[in-house]
Amino acid sequence: MADYIPQSDGLFQAWQSNFVAYAVANAAALGLDPLTDIPPLTDAQTVWDTDYPAHTTAQAAAQSARQANDAARSSFEGVLRSLVARLQASPDVDDTERQALGITVRDVTPTAAGVPTTRPLVTVNTSQRLRHVIAFVDELTPTRTAKPDGVMPNRAAPVRKRFLAHVSKRFFGGDPAPVDPSELTFLALDTRTPYTADYTGGDANKTAH
Repeated sequence: MADYIPQSDGLFQAWQSNFVAYAVANAAALGLDPLTDIPPLTDAQTVWDTDYPAHTTAQAAAQSARQANDAARSSFEGVLRSLVARLQASPDVDDTERQALGITVRDVTPTAAGVPTTRPLVTVNTSQRLRHVIAFVDELTPTRTAKPDGVMPNRAAPVRKRFLAHVSKRFFGGDPAPVDPSELTFLALDTRTPYTADYTGGDANKTAH
């Protein structure tokens, strides 16, 4: 059930003013004692009527001060960024001075990402004819498509394939499944899951590993 007292101060101000005025004017009909029930009500209203305007005034001043602060910071940052751009481009400024100023010290020798300690999990969607949609995720976060921590955006997953004729070994002696990556044909170096492999009609009824 909704509270009969309004939540916002503005609506509460109108509600309490009407309530107190009616209660005071109709105290006897409401069964209220003018000597014990009404004074605490009007005293509390007097305090509210003093503090509420002071609060709204302070609130307006705070909002104005906040806007002035934001504008001053935006302007100041513009001056700072312009000067930093000049300093970064200046041959007279070295990395020691950049560090002392607290600005970016460029890494001229990029650090290589470490070798991932987890493996990719691969699923192949074969629901469309002559198409494989190959999705890969990290084994520790199988519900996310993000790369593992420390793996750079250009780290890619190699996609390879090998076609085997879809025939029965029992009768036709078909090729065995590949046991080494060297037996596979390189398809792509994919940086984002999924990878889509499309085939021609001549590849129909073959098995891809």
